[in-house]
Amino acid sequence: MGAFESKAWIDQYAEWTDPYPETGSDTLVAWFNQCVANNPKAKATWFMGKELTYEQLNGQVGRCASALRKLGVGKGDRVAVALPNCPQHIIAVTAILRLGATVVEHNPLYTAAELEPQFKDHGAKVAIVFDKSAPTFTALREVTQLEHIVSVNMIEAMPLHLQAALAIPLPPLSKQRNELTAPAPGTTPWKQFVDSGTRQVHGAAVTPDDTAFILYTSGTSGQPKGAPLTHRNITSCIRAGLGWLENWGAVDEKVLAVLPLFHVYGLSLNYGLPLTDAGQMVLVPAPKPKLYQSAILKTRPTVLPGVPTLYDRIIEWALESGADLSSIHTSISGAATLPAPTIERWEQATGGRLIEGYGLTETAPILAGNPLDGTRRPGYIGLPFPNTDIRIANPDNPAETMPDGEPGELLARGPQVFGGYLNNPEANERAFHDGWFRTGDMAIMEPNGWIKLVSRIKEMIITGGFNVYPDEVEGVLREHPDITDVAVVGRPRPDGSEDVVACITLVDGAVLDPEGLKTYARERLTRYKVPRSFYHFEELNRDQTGKIRRREVRDQLLEHLTKA
Repeated sequence: MGAFESKAWIDQYAEWTDPYPETGSDTLVAWFNQCVANNPKAKATWFMGKELTYEQLNGQVGRCASALRKLGVGKGDRVAVALPNCPQHIIAVTAILRLGATVVEHNPLYTAAELEPQFKDHGAKVAIVFDKSAPTFTALREVTQLEHIVSVNMIEAMPLHLQAALAIPLPPLSKQRNELTAPAPGTTPWKQFVDSGTRQVHGAAVTPDDTAFILYTSGTSGQPKGAPLTHRNITSCIRAGLGWLENWGAVDEKVLAVLPLFHVYGLSLNYGLPLTDAGQMVLVPAPKPKLYQSAILKTRPTVLPGVPTLYDRIIEWALESGADLSSIHTSISGAATLPAPTIERWEQATGGRLIEGYGLTETAPILAGNPLDGTRRPGYIGLPFPNTDIRIANPDNPAETMPDGEPGELLARGPQVFGGYLNNPEANERAFHDGWFRTGDMAIMEPNGWIKLVSRIKEMIITGGFNVYPDEVEGVLREHPDITDVAVVGRPRPDGSEDVVACITLVDGAVLDPEGLKTYARERLTRYKVPRSFYHFEELNRDQTGKIRRREVRDQLLEHLTKA
């Protein structure tokens, strides 16, 4: 009997972890309401030095929900949100969910070209957006169903002394202000919008199987696909996570929200997790060192979800500055392999635990993790989460389970796994086999249930915690008049993540111009998708059908860089 059949991983759990926790009838709305009822004076958010209690937050949520209802938003409707981490983001999400509607999260830095197919897919008529991104969304109003745009000025959520300082017309302060806000003609300002609502609004009857969020992921094809996540998907994943943690809530928990809320990892851990125990969300609007360093010093967070590069940067700062990290008892890393030296240095600096986990947008997000009892194994994604089955299958015949220790495709099932992509039956046919979700990742499961990723069927690149899909970047670069063809691949970093780089062939007479190509790409792609480097190839490796072999191109590039 193999590890899957015997569920060998359960014997590897920490002694406090229940392998089969109840999923119950939880919703995120019910969790928030319990926080308000049981802990109204507890601190709900911290933003640039200003705090809101759950009672104060609830008042603004009620007014926002009332204002949304006046626009016709009701149960089953979709409202787009494109905001940095800020209190307005928390208020908007909670108000939308209270009405029984669905939050469609978007990266506020995306271009109109990136957002247009997604808006046409989900059909939201209302969007709440960062005011600096407003021109992008007003352009979408001309080509999609979008009608109403509410623009958010983050400065309004800051302490009064910061608001006053940023209003001083001195060049350095004006520059800072311009980085935080911009005019948003053709939109309704957030304050005006919320003030138009009343505090008394009765929410809809929200059930665990109602769709709470839609997040877009490109998966194997590189084309945007909406992944609807129900309240049950999110809350069951968080409940399993609570069983993973030891003594959650023994102190006043503060989750440092550096990861963006528009990413499923940030959404579940930075928003959902604090709602289980009236914890505080320490909101960092951008992953800039000065911002998260200040938040650490002023709030002393207890939990830090992150990526390996973030932990490395915080350690270096703490060593140089003498900053005290001892309040952080639990840190959960994802999106890239977590190097053993990072674990050692982090745990020495904090006295807490740092573990690696694994998941996807479609799984809300966690499928597996290393235990927090000290038995973690660097280089492994860990053990299947409670209530989660993971099977390593033959990718050419998913019904066949591979023997322990042999590589295959990682398949998963559990209450956190979504039910299928939005408006995309063909993708759903490919994504599921007999109730099992096909992750597209190759892995091995050892006889004791421990799992290690060995490669990715999906050729996506993970950079800074974000997924970059080669097809998308290549499609943009192929439109450049000097480029005849391109292969976008990941160049490994020492921290386990990757840099996006482009291997290109040029038209006769053209000269490689990396800066010009970067400028071209920045005008059409979000910054993290723009290749860091461009390499000129005389020809790119192809198969017999003429299709570029990205893996071979990447190997060729790395061989060249090693010799250089």
